[in-house]
Amino acid sequence: MTMRRRVFAVTLAILLCASSAILFGQDAPGAPGQAATAPQSPPPQPEAASPTPAPQPTTAPLAPAPQPAAAPVTGKLVLREGTDVKLKFANDLSSKTAEDGDPVNLILDEDIKIGDVVVAKAGCKAVGEITNAKKAGMMGKAGELNMRLEHLAVGDQRVRLRGSKGKEGEGKVGTAVALTVLFGPIGLIKHGKNVEVKAGTPLTAYVDEDAQLVPAQ
Repeated sequence: MTMRRRVFAVTLAILLCASSAILFGQDAPGAPGQAATAPQSPPPQPEAASPTPAPQPTTAPLAPAPQPAAAPVTGKLVLREGTDVKLKFANDLSSKTAEDGDPVNLILDEDIKIGDVVVAKAGCKAVGEITNAKKAGMMGKAGELNMRLEHLAVGDQRVRLRGSKGKEGEGKVGTAVALTVLFGPIGLIKHGKNVEVKAGTPLTAYVDEDAQLVPAQ
């Protein structure tokens, strides 16, 4: 058999095998162009859902607690002996017209406080008494006018007063105040003239003994 016939016989055998495979539904072994079936990967599993934290209740900021108002002072407070008392004369005084024993009217010019608490309001009445009044005389003799402080009226209570800062002893409580000495001669007395004190003239008195007072209303 020649070479050409062998080639033809082999080609014919291959064609017959291919035809047989097609007729019986079988793929030719090792057929070119047939893609290998890739192994299928398992379906992805759903991720476990992370637990959602429970919502925390919202806490509103607490409002500051209201501060209690300062309680009013209701008990009695002690006004100490020697405390300054600012007064002013309620009326004019003159040695020309004054008589021994005449009352002298004064007015509290400034509130009296114990700490921050007012125990006597400006306008309270105070009382004194003329102890010596002499008119201006002949030969240029000057008039004289002395007074003694008695008390300051605070409501229904009386606070004893004196005219000097230092306490001079129980036997000298209420010692007379020489107005000519207290104020000096300028504006009050001139040589050969009477002593004149105008309404509104200030005078500092002093508490003569401890006094218990309730806060002013």
